[in-house]
Amino acid sequence: MNEFVLIFRNDFLPEVKFSPDEMQAIMQHWQEWMGGIAAKGQLADSGNRLSSNGSIVKPNNVITDGPFVEIKEIVSGYIAIKAASIDEAVEIAKGCPILKVGGNVEVRDIIPMSM
Repeated sequence: MNEFVLIFRNDFLPEVKFSPDEMQAIMQHWQEWMGGIAAKGQLADSGNRLSSNGSIVKPNNVITDGPFVEIKEIVSGYIAIKAASIDEAVEIAKGCPILKVGGNVEVRDIIPMSM
């Protein structure tokens, strides 16, 4: 099995707010989806959610705050999965709950570092 990272992105829309009931339903979908992946032995790393706050480090010790208002999308989290191919990883990503709230999933190969 190969490993792939699923990177969750959504539009930067600070005005969009979910009710507590909506948030509970969204979290339930996430738990069911990730639980299904784990039950099949395909969850390599459960990942984490990412804060909307951050900094960017650039060459010459230039540090900027982020994300910026002009950013259309933000990375909100990730998980690592095991799959036989990128096509299988894409099939797994198609079930991601973020797709139901207008987000998207980037699927990338993880290339192990050889030492």
